Amino acid sequence: MNCKERISELTEEMLETLSRLVQYNSVEGEALPGMPFGQGPADVLKEALQIAGEMGFETRNLDNYCGYAQIGSGEEIIGVVAHLDIVPAGEGWNTDPFCLTRIGDEVFGRGVSDDKGAAVASLYALKLLQESGIPLNKRIRLILGCNEETGSRCMAHYNEVEEPVTCGFTPDGEFPGIHGEKGLLRMTAFSKKTQILSMNGGFVGNAVCSRCTTVVPSDVVDVRRLEEALAGTALEEYKVTEENGAITIYAQGTAAHASTPLLGVNAAGCTMQALQEAGMKDDFVEYYNSHIGTACDGAGYGLKIGDDYGELTLNNGIVKTKDGQISCSLDCRVPVTYNEEQIRALAEPYLEDAQGRTQINEIGKPLFYPEDSPLVQSLYNAYVEVTGDESHKPMVIGGGTYAKSIPGIIAFGCEWPENDNHIHDANEKLKIEELKLQTEIYVQAVKNLLEQ
Repeated sequence: MNCKERISELTEEMLETLSRLVQYNSVEGEALPGMPFGQGPADVLKEALQIAGEMGFETRNLDNYCGYAQIGSGEEIIGVVAHLDIVPAGEGWNTDPFCLTRIGDEVFGRGVSDDKGAAVASLYALKLLQESGIPLNKRIRLILGCNEETGSRCMAHYNEVEEPVTCGFTPDGEFPGIHGEKGLLRMTAFSKKTQILSMNGGFVGNAVCSRCTTVVPSDVVDVRRLEEALAGTALEEYKVTEENGAITIYAQGTAAHASTPLLGVNAAGCTMQALQEAGMKDDFVEYYNSHIGTACDGAGYGLKIGDDYGELTLNNGIVKTKDGQISCSLDCRVPVTYNEEQIRALAEPYLEDAQGRTQINEIGKPLFYPEDSPLVQSLYNAYVEVTGDESHKPMVIGGGTYAKSIPGIIAFGCEWPENDNHIHDANEKLKIEELKLQTEIYVQAVKNLLEQ
């Protein structure tokens, strides 16, 4: 069987399968009986397992936390771990985010890249492996999770009720492979006293706060100076209105994943910067600018650190006001050689003063495999065999994947070097040729792992 030709024959079927998954708004919702992540994730999991069943695979639903499709036999399990949940669609789409839309050689829709497209590529890789007739002396299990974007509790459940995988990959990172993932530090900053009437922005903690609306009393800042200060920021758009003794500031920045916050523009940060530059004297404005700011380097918490594999990054994802108090979610990606004790010791002196306070919510461990380990090399070799690209090498990233939840796997694809599919942003897209190439790489990757 010529793998490339067979994938070309299956392309339209693959796109139809992707369409069947994209139609579900599978953002985590309110838990329901038998549906721990709500209706949407349960519905898309049911659809995905039905598709796998139609393809002749063994399937199992694990209590609507996750499920799997499986081929082959043997004691060992090669795990391919994708996810079907998504981040909220947000605003700014040119197409319906829940209807797969084909424009030229690309398709658009929430999840086409992260991670429903990768799930489809993996599903058809199993189909091709089954058709190939090669001996499948290990079980090949495509595990489909429903809670990657909001905590990976789906994989915690998998670990409780199922056999562990021997090795494998999650198609939810970048090619040509990710051999390390930074640790995750989550914090929340709170105001103590502020003149800001309300400040609300962002829609998810693991993305840059790209839109923010702030209301302040008219007598705390000069409108002309404020507009001049806003014009000097990196905002894409802003609007200042004054009515009934209050100034309303709408700020639009640029979305980006929390692991690469410098690729975005934080609307809340730019607003705080402009308020201070315009002369507003306010405890929390000063606390925000001195601790969080727009630099994304953690310096305000004593965390401007790095190692051979990357620097710490800090992202403010959500800002909200409740009962007169402002809170800001902070998502930091910590260099792989730093441990929890070191991070706490560095940050502790900066967490609280008279103007505000910050609490540490979670410090997650990093993940690291040597670049020359058998797992990393098996997957990297598959990428090179299919693409011929030896210029790009396995990397360490700031993003967190299922690899931290399932022992024995690393992230491998689905994004390409120097590519931007607008993951976690409006108009998420995927090139059809990339979907085809992903599938071919995953076929070769599993073949390599079968030989280990």
